[in-house]
Amino acid sequence: MKETKYWTWHMAAGVVILFLLGLHMLIMHIGGITQLFAPAGGESISRENSLARDGQLFFTVTYIILLGVALYHGLYGLRTILFELTLKPATEKAISVLLLLVGLGLFGLGTWAAFTVHAIAVARG
Repeated sequence: MKETKYWTWHMAAGVVILFLLGLHMLIMHIGGITQLFAPAGGESISRENSLARDGQLFFTVTYIILLGVALYHGLYGLRTILFELTLKPATEKAISVLLLLVGLGLFGLGTWAAFTVHAIAVARG
């Protein structure tokens, strides 16, 4: 029952990734063609437009959500693959703890980076 819950979250994370990456593709690639989401004008991937987006809390929050669900989806998938090797229970527990610590560390680093870039963009006005 517990594993079913984690697998359901894994599938839900895949759906969220699909939505947020679709939004990213729309903004960063199709937006370059249509000039959508280019508040500073010109190319959507220009430094000015990147700073303008980073200064908006919506983009900072969506980056953090995307980071969280992508880390969960990827690390849970890796855990599932490793568990198919039929390892000893102690080894499986160690793998779970290691992946949890790696995931939390990467999430903390990515969150710090997103908020730092947001603060820089807001300071530049």
